[in-house]
Amino acid sequence: MKPTTLCCLTLLAFPVFSHAIDSGPSSPQQQETEGWLQLQRNNTAASPKLQSATATERELAMQRWLKSYQHEIPEFFDQYEGGKVDSGSGE
Repeated sequence: MKPTTLCCLTLLAFPVFSHAIDSGPSSPQQQETEGWLQLQRNNTAASPKLQSATATERELAMQRWLKSYQHEIPEFFDQYEGGKVDSGSGE
């Protein structure tokens, strides 16, 4: 068989094998996550109180966003360069 024909047959067989994978949450943690995402998607747990920002809050957010453009984006990030993370031990 020619390699191109074999490659095409292999690609055509992929959908047949993909149905063998069980769908749905496989662990309790994933089931919990799926439940929360479903609440969000269906909008069933939304707050009845309308949440809006004041003009001052919107202005401060806009200033913070505009200020973020003052920092130059480096060509690459060094994994070992940066600040320290607080462990929260209170020392």
